[in-house]
This record gives sequence, C-alpha cells and structure tokens, in this order.
Amino acid sequence: MREFTEIQKNLTKALTFDGETTFGRAAIIAEAESLGYTYSQGKYAIYNYQKVGHGMYDVTRPNIETEAATAAAAANAVLPIKQITTRIDGDVFIPDIVDEYVQWGNFKDLLTIVTSKVFYPTFITGLSGNGKTMMVEQACAHAKRNFVRMQIHQDTNEDDMLGGFRLVNGETIFAKGPVIRAMEQGAILLLDEVDKGSNRLMALQGVLEGKPVLIKKTGEIVYPAPGFNVISTANTKGKGSDDGRFIATSVIDESFLERYPITMEQEYPSKAIEKKILTNHMKKFGKSDVSFRNVLLDWAQAIRKTFDDGALDEVISTRRLCHIVQTYSIFGDQKKAIDLCISRFDTDTKDAFSSLFDKYIMAARPDEKKFSDGGIGSVEFGSTTSNSPPPF
Repeated sequence: MREFTEIQKNLTKALTFDGETTFGRAAIIAEAESLGYTYSQGKYAIYNYQKVGHGMYDVTRPNIETEAATAAAAANAVLPIKQITTRIDGDVFIPDIVDEYVQWGNFKDLLTIVTSKVFYPTFITGLSGNGKTMMVEQACAHAKRNFVRMQIHQDTNEDDMLGGFRLVNGETIFAKGPVIRAMEQGAILLLDEVDKGSNRLMALQGVLEGKPVLIKKTGEIVYPAPGFNVISTANTKGKGSDDGRFIATSVIDESFLERYPITMEQEYPSKAIEKKILTNHMKKFGKSDVSFRNVLLDWAQAIRKTFDDGALDEVISTRRLCHIVQTYSIFGDQKKAIDLCISRFDTDTKDAFSSLFDKYIMAARPDEKKFSDGGIGSVEFGSTTSNSPPPF
C-alpha cells in the first residue's frame, strides 16, 4: 500500500491545483499516466480515494474501507520469518575426485550434461550396486559442479524437500530444504532412489520443469539459478518391482516420469571394466592379489549369467565385490571375506554362491585337494596368517 499511497499524494496534488476535488475514473487514470505512472497504478490508486457517487471519487478523502483494512493488516502483522543458512537439510558442495573410480557406461554422456549447465532432468535406472550414484557424484567432481544429494524414501515429504520450521537454540526458524538450496546455488540435485518415494514427490512437478517454486510456509518465490539441474537414480523404471527384489519401490506417477527428457539404463560393467575397478580397490586397501581378483571376476560373471537365465534369484553386484576386497584386506582371509559378504542372502542362495566360489577356486588351483572341513591342502582355505605359503 505504501507505493499507491505515494501515487495518491501526487495525483491529489496534480488534480486539485484549481480547487476541484471530485473526479471520475477516466480523469484520475489519465492524470496518473500524464505523471508517468502506468494504467494499472492509476487504477489501483483510485481505490484509495473515497467514493462519493457512481464512478466519482473525492481525491482529498482517503477510502474509509481501505484505511480500516490497512490498520487491521498492521495490527495483525507478523515479524519476518527468520531463516537459517546453516546446512541442516542438505549440503551443497563440489565432490572430491575418487582416484579408484573407473569411468565407464553412461559417464561421458552424463558428464556432457553436467558440464553444459543446461536444465535437462535425467533419469538413471539400473540394478543395485552398479555405480549409478557414484557416477553422478564423480561427474560433478570432474566438472567442478556443486552437488546436492537427497535420499528419497517412503516418508519423504514437501517439508523434507523444500524446507520447514526447525527448533534451533530454542528458537523456531525456517530451514530451506535441499531442493531449494540446490536451486538457489545452481547445483546438481541428485534425487537418489527416487522410486522409493510416494506421491508426495508430486510437489516437485514444477521443479522438474525448471519453474520457480513458491515456499508456501514463507511466501517466498525461489527461482532456479543458472546451472541448476535434477538427476534421479532408481532401481526400476518407476513401475514397481514385479520380482519382489525391490519391494520398497513404488509406482511413480506417469506425469512425474514424463518430465524427464531421457532415461539412462545402467547395466553391470563388463568384465574388463570390473577388472579395473577391483584392481583399483585392491590398491586402495593395500591388498593386491591378481589370482583372487580373477576368481572374483569369473565367479561374479557366472552368477550374473545364471541370474539372467532365471536359475538364481539374487546377483553379486560390483559394490558387493568391492566389499569382499575390503573385507579381505581387514581379515586377510579370502574364504572368510566371501562368507561374511554373502551372509546377507538367504541360506539357499548363500550356499549356492559359496559352492560356486569353491569350484572356481579349485579350478584356479587344480593341484590342491579340498578337505571336508572346507580347507585346502594343509592350511585353512584362503588363510594368509599361517606359516604355510598363501593360497594365491
């Protein structure tokens, strides 16, 4: 109202120079335009004058109803909502380059998108543990782009994504969520495991269109800064999981999925690529073992082929192989590393995996004889703590 009150004063001064105080709408608007105001400003200024007849206004008397409304608004006015800039709901940062990461699959295409700084929402789908999230993070690292990762789950709601009120040092303060923070800083927003969310994700429809977002709790409108983009990862294509392996996934609304121009399908890496990955991880953990690495590669490839043929319900992921390498570096026992890392599977699957691994071990060492207790030769299977030579 302050801007229109100033206009009202200027109009009153100009209109009443000859003593006349009552004017029609057209005369008031024409005078406003002659003073350099717009038609709309002149029109709204009229409402601040007291109406004295049909289409006639006294420009020296304020509108009683307007004054009352202004007074009421002032009486009920609230202090501006304090906001925090501390990273409570999500952090914005440039990821570090991971030395052992191997660029493969969709990495180059994703790096092109990230480097372009074009708003181009991208959906990445693939089985668990094949490097989807790491690929996005490392693309941002190499492009030196700000990155925000938001983990999506069944209970993720608008408050989590856009922001909400938080209790900080005994004071209620509004904290902007990771989506808003990414928009403001022109960062890459990763919606990780987006197919684990519910229909509450529909609050992001406008975000996926690159449109401004109204924060309803504060009334603030946030515009996406240049470079802002959304990348989502998922184990499915948003249609749920028929085989029950990803039971926490949900069916994503078609209108939500349609806002992604492209979908990248991420498979498990080839044997050659996975060989580089395991080699790098063995170097990272200081436990390089070419023979063990090769057995792991053949073992995993055989399991995946059997899985694809429908003879197994589970699969060994690249991430699981990296877990085995790390576990081996801790315990120094290959068989123990395998057993610990496949114990997450049901008994039948675990036994099948273990038996297949034994076959590949024996194929790699045909001169050894396996005892009934699971050992090979005169030492515990895979042990490197014995005085006897290590198995590989």
